[in-house]
Amino acid sequence: MKLSILQVNTEDLSPYAIVCGDPFRAEAIARKLDNVRELAFSREYRTFVGEVSGVAITVVSHGVGSPGAAVCFEELIKGGVKTLIRVGTAGSYSAEVPPGSLVVSTAAVREDGLTRQLVPVGFPAVADSDVVRALFEAASETDGLVKKGITVTLDAFFQGVEEFPHRKYKQAGALAVEMEISALYVIAALRGVRAGAIVALDGYADADLREVYDPHTDVVSGAVEREIDAAIRAIVKLNQ
Repeated sequence: MKLSILQVNTEDLSPYAIVCGDPFRAEAIARKLDNVRELAFSREYRTFVGEVSGVAITVVSHGVGSPGAAVCFEELIKGGVKTLIRVGTAGSYSAEVPPGSLVVSTAAVREDGLTRQLVPVGFPAVADSDVVRALFEAASETDGLVKKGITVTLDAFFQGVEEFPHRKYKQAGALAVEMEISALYVIAALRGVRAGAIVALDGYADADLREVYDPHTDVVSGAVEREIDAAIRAIVKLNQ
């Protein structure tokens, strides 16, 4: 069966998938696999399949923001994927977790609009504990700071006239903010699959991103490499 939006055949997908926002990051992840094939590039959704240590892994880009990403997650699950790991970037809430650090998301605050249309407001967006454990163990084997904890999913990237909720979530102990994890966790719960996420911090959430945002630094690039390696090793651990 061919998935209508990803434009891939379900028989080509593996039970494990790494998902990311950027189609070119998907390509970078795929280059770390053996026997790689590019299956499709449809809209923002670029799909590869390869393997590491005999474990088949699908890699797919999902674009920016929860609605488009949710389409990717739903189709992957329809195609037989049982474990999804998001690899991405996020803004830090604390100087104690500076750019270049990695955060494994144990749960996500649902400040997005999409999940409110899928489940009640009180329904939690929580990662699978086995996936969290494998990601944290794998990330801890790399050089650099690694934390695990709650992240925030927010639709807006640049500030407008409304106040961002960063201060209250920082006070509550959230570590970072990004744009897709809550959708991943809620959809995984609804469809009965496992999900987790690891993010590389590329700045501070409460900065004026129109003025200071620059994810193209050596520190951030190094962190992205570390999180990709951690996600791949986590899948191998989960398959043992």
